[in-house]
Amino acid sequence: MSRIVVLNSLDDVAIALDDISEGQTPEGLDVPARTHIPTGHKIARHAVEAGGVVRRYGQVIGRARIAIAPGDHVHIHNLMMTDDGREAEVGADLRSPPLRSDATFQGIVRPDGRVGTRNYIGVLTSVNCSATVARRIADAFPDDGLPDGVDGVVAFTHQGGCGGSSLSSDVALLQRTLGGYARHPNFHALLIVGLGCEANQIPAWLANEGLNAGPTLHALTIQEAGGTGRAIEAGVAIVRDLIREAAKMRRTTVSAEHLTVGLQCGGSDGWSGVTANPALGEAVDRLVSHGGSALLSETPEIWGAEHLLLRRAASQAVADKLQARLAWWRDYAARHQMELNNNPSPGNLKGGLTTILEKSLGAVAKSGSTPLNDVIGYAEPRAARGLSFMDSPGYDPCSATGQIASGANLIVFTTGRGSVFGAKPAPSIKIASNAKLARWMDEDMDIDASPVLTGASLADVGERIFQKMLAVASGEPSKSEALGIGDNEFVPWQVGAYL
Repeated sequence: MSRIVVLNSLDDVAIALDDISEGQTPEGLDVPARTHIPTGHKIARHAVEAGGVVRRYGQVIGRARIAIAPGDHVHIHNLMMTDDGREAEVGADLRSPPLRSDATFQGIVRPDGRVGTRNYIGVLTSVNCSATVARRIADAFPDDGLPDGVDGVVAFTHQGGCGGSSLSSDVALLQRTLGGYARHPNFHALLIVGLGCEANQIPAWLANEGLNAGPTLHALTIQEAGGTGRAIEAGVAIVRDLIREAAKMRRTTVSAEHLTVGLQCGGSDGWSGVTANPALGEAVDRLVSHGGSALLSETPEIWGAEHLLLRRAASQAVADKLQARLAWWRDYAARHQMELNNNPSPGNLKGGLTTILEKSLGAVAKSGSTPLNDVIGYAEPRAARGLSFMDSPGYDPCSATGQIASGANLIVFTTGRGSVFGAKPAPSIKIASNAKLARWMDEDMDIDASPVLTGASLADVGERIFQKMLAVASGEPSKSEALGIGDNEFVPWQVGAYL
């Protein structure tokens, strides 16, 4: 017999645990399905009149386009967006987790006290024109030829840095992002490669970001080096010396308070908000209780669930900052003739998600239940411990790039449809929302969260995720690292390009 799950007693829909055939009465429902219901999709528990609100997670996810009968498949044909159910009393759900200090990992302590989870040499580019030279320099040092303790030499290329004013907002945002990478504790040292005549001049960028050239931060330009070949030769010589020094670093036991985890989800399905995301939220609660930090992002994909974050805001000032970012996105979408409510994606729809409200409610579950202590701009340095929100587009590589620039030394990425994401220099852990995905893409998935549907508690799976965080932070390769993924996911935000 097919089965369903009811997530909250207030819900108007249940979620199909198995495919339900037309005319079949699933266990836990008193009426037969009026049509085929795919697994992960919604089936009506009772009648909803046209225009009536529909709830999932105990929250409003839309209004009925037409009258919905018991046993109906509830999806895009009969459910539409609404603005109901988003009222919030700031701080109403504010509670602080009990503090603990027993969780540790094997981290890399830098001379200035920053703690990394990896030991990379980075080759940053000031402009797209220097991309090829940067990649040739990095390619001269394949991973299998590096000494123990050095995780890799990685080039970070992008499409910006010129074609406009050196004072433009896009250049300033690029400089902030590059500056965050230059300060990142997962790098032992960096080489910056420029062309020489670009808008994003290296001396100005370093000055703007408070950075100085030195033993662990070198720069060269192709024009001053004498062209492509000579620049590559000079860069290779610099990196060779940096590798020798990086190999001297050793891991040591440090508190979990030195972990900052970027929270991501992509290719979500109907189970993401039931298994993987809330289980990750449990892990975040554990991390924060040990003094660690987490960054929630993707502003267009908390749209409709912001009231849950506002109810956990640590202050009115924090709530105001979140509201300001949402207002900016509302204006941005209007100016670019886009619709924030025109979401979920085709893959999300196929997986059972119908409205952005439903998708966002599941996405916010990644953040757990701890206080929202701060809201920061894209790639701004994390300033508060615990949970912060970093403004970003919903495009995963762009969002994760900003989180790493803000200090995330680990990424945890949930998926229901399947993702092959990685993001050097931060190792990425991927969590499958359902058993089929965990089996089918087993070489990509680090953790299967589907046992939540077969008796395991969210707390149990959350503890597994937390322990995996500590293990990967200590040097255990994640699945994406083992596959060599992460060289091409550096995507600084070009405002206007991504929603």
